[in-house]
Amino acid sequence: MGSRFAHALVGAIALAGAQAAAWAQGTGLVDVASQAQPAAEAVAAAAEHAPSRFSIFEGYAGVLIASFLVTLLATPIMRRVAIANGIIDRPSDPRKIHKIPVAYLGGVGVYLGIMAGVFFSLIATKVPGLVDFHTSKSSNLIDAQFHLPVPLSVLLGLTIIVLVGVIDDMVGISPRVKIAGQLFAAAALAYETVGVRMAAGLVLPFCHALNLPITTIPTDIGPVETVAWMMPWFGGGTITIDFIYWISTGIIALAVVGLCNASNLIDGLDGLLSGTTAISAIGLLIIALGLALADDGKLDSQRLVLCLAVIGACLGFLPHNFNPATIFLGDAGSLLLGFAMCAIILSLGDTGKTHLVAAGLICYMLPLLDTCLAIIRRKMEGKPISAADDQHLHHILKRRLGVKKAVLVLYGVAGTFAALGAMVSLGRARVVYMLALIAVSFIGVTAIKIARRRAIEAQMLAREAGLAPAVPQPPQPPQGSDAASTDGSLRSAS
Repeated sequence: MGSRFAHALVGAIALAGAQAAAWAQGTGLVDVASQAQPAAEAVAAAAEHAPSRFSIFEGYAGVLIASFLVTLLATPIMRRVAIANGIIDRPSDPRKIHKIPVAYLGGVGVYLGIMAGVFFSLIATKVPGLVDFHTSKSSNLIDAQFHLPVPLSVLLGLTIIVLVGVIDDMVGISPRVKIAGQLFAAAALAYETVGVRMAAGLVLPFCHALNLPITTIPTDIGPVETVAWMMPWFGGGTITIDFIYWISTGIIALAVVGLCNASNLIDGLDGLLSGTTAISAIGLLIIALGLALADDGKLDSQRLVLCLAVIGACLGFLPHNFNPATIFLGDAGSLLLGFAMCAIILSLGDTGKTHLVAAGLICYMLPLLDTCLAIIRRKMEGKPISAADDQHLHHILKRRLGVKKAVLVLYGVAGTFAALGAMVSLGRARVVYMLALIAVSFIGVTAIKIARRRAIEAQMLAREAGLAPAVPQPPQPPQGSDAASTDGSLRSAS
């Protein structure tokens, strides 16, 4: 019975299929389907060859390779130069983990690697096949053909920072001189308008909400909106004062000084700064790849080249610098990496996308967080901000885990922040800000609690011993008062 039913069901389905095919052929649907098939195949082929983040990265991979190899090979040479000239770090400070002198000038090797990656991208514009530049609209290209190279202001800033750092590693210079060099490098960025549009995302929305006058001015990236004042000048002329430009210039100066010194402060364990910078730069690279995929502006290729050059240089230096290190970055390297990361982060706001600048800061949050905690900690202890101590995040972890494990844990923290920053470019800004706030708060409170544990315990022990009154005592009544005479009469009566 069951087999008969099954055969009947199969026959009915076959008959229905035949009737449907005959109806489709009669109405012309078969012809439509046959015509639509080539179009569908063309769409599928176009989707297969459409650019993606990975395909763009693959095209620029030669920059990373060039930077990696040059740094890997140049670092041992710089170590020999440092030893021959006595440019070494002696373990005179108890906070230092090495027991024997270690060579400086590792930052010079990193500098050479970054420059090699940049020059490789320049050569690639003349030699086809070295770099497969991503497609972009003609308005973002030179002569509608070539991508803009990395700005000379960035290369000049990198050179100034390295020279100042090398002098400090060799003979030592005052903090004021180092900050002056950093401000000079920041001025170079502002002069060539690297990052000067990032304040637009903060200022323009308020101006639109308050109906303040907005001016459109021509720039290197095309006409842009700004808040400007036409100041009268001699001969009936006027001078345009761009408020957004000058606000951004001040931010650039603070950012360069802040990030350079934040990188310098966290460079306290073997392989820590070079590894965490490479991880943070990977987060910035993901953001930059997204901007290049969207054809955001003229700096898309420059950001990719800088990110890949920094990653390659850090990875090339890391084998020499990981514990046990044979060479240190020195101030030349730590300040250099801070400036390079600052230039990349500032360029993310080139078209007014200030939220991406915030995303870049999240990617590089570990050095910034450690610096902020150091300032808060020293203020709470009544010490100068410039006073050295052994309560940085890496010091705390080193005492409990050892050097290698502490560095690996901080790699994980840096990777978490890099992933959060990259998520902003994927449209998850509010969630990222929430998670970043929770992570920063948890790490910050825990670090301050551990750093001030001795002071907190000493304070509580002093209160328990009666050295510091736990409860304020009530004021004593003055002598000769009514209460005193009454008390005296009571004692005499008794």
